[in-house]
Amino acid sequence: MSSKVIYERFLWFHNQAKQLRYPNAPGLANKFELSHKTAQRDIEFMRDRIGAPLAYVRACRGYVYEDESFDLPGLWLSAGELTSLLVSYRLATTMPDKSLKTTMKSFLNHALSLYTSSKSISLDNLNEKVSVKNIEYSLTNENTFHQVLDALLHTKPLRIEYYSPHNDEHTVRDILPLHLLSYMGTWHIIAHCTLRNETRDFTLSRIRSIAPSQIKIIVPASLVSIKEYIRRNFGIMNSEESMEVCLRFSKDAAPWIAEQVWHPKQQASYEPDGRLCLTLPVADFREIKREVLKYGHHVEVLSPLALRDEVKDEIEKMNELYR
Repeated sequence: MSSKVIYERFLWFHNQAKQLRYPNAPGLANKFELSHKTAQRDIEFMRDRIGAPLAYVRACRGYVYEDESFDLPGLWLSAGELTSLLVSYRLATTMPDKSLKTTMKSFLNHALSLYTSSKSISLDNLNEKVSVKNIEYSLTNENTFHQVLDALLHTKPLRIEYYSPHNDEHTVRDILPLHLLSYMGTWHIIAHCTLRNETRDFTLSRIRSIAPSQIKIIVPASLVSIKEYIRRNFGIMNSEESMEVCLRFSKDAAPWIAEQVWHPKQQASYEPDGRLCLTLPVADFREIKREVLKYGHHVEVLSPLALRDEVKDEIEKMNELYR
């Protein structure tokens, strides 16, 4: 039986009680062509599980509400919708905000208390069957995450002290959060930065201090869409200028690469000997160089020459280290 059909019965009974028509089990059974036992179980469920303050008036042979302000919960989910919500909760456990996770867990436990057609659907059961595992990600301070999320949702500017390990520099910036991104387990905030007067990506774990900003930040009308900004190039590094990289993978590595999506605009082609060439746009060599080195002798940089030279230089340094 669909949970929405059951809710329809509850809603009818609820409205009858609100209008002082003294609904009862025989009336519910007759209205929806139910057995008397099923109708009585519906009434008991409303009273005991949903918390409806139903009182039986013997003289009127029906029920009324002891508290006239009571209303039915607005949430009623199907099995598929509830399962989707539970899986979403499992994925959301990667958020470094205990208060959000606690609130979400409480909400789902309440939703589950109103849904009894499948005992296999529960938070405990889900925790045993679905996991999320990230590696090499940066730990994010819970307070930083909470403040960034609040500013993002309410369109409020922030003043942050930010550390960049690439140049070992601390800077104070006023930013307007535009988009929160989890990239390979590490949380980033895409924001308009007044220091650079452009859209920038900030890793939350590198924010050393954070506070509300009193500066009014106006986002330029010409700002590229955030989705386009994120998807423009391979990896998290971003720039308005991108370059095309072509990598050639060995016959042994080709099957693994063929099943991977490195970028929505990537192009892959096989050579007659079974090697695979992968072409994709990048904005910065740092991330793609790490990927190239990860595959060792199974990949060769064909272009651009600057990336090929950087990889060659890194290999020579490694050779010196292990000599």
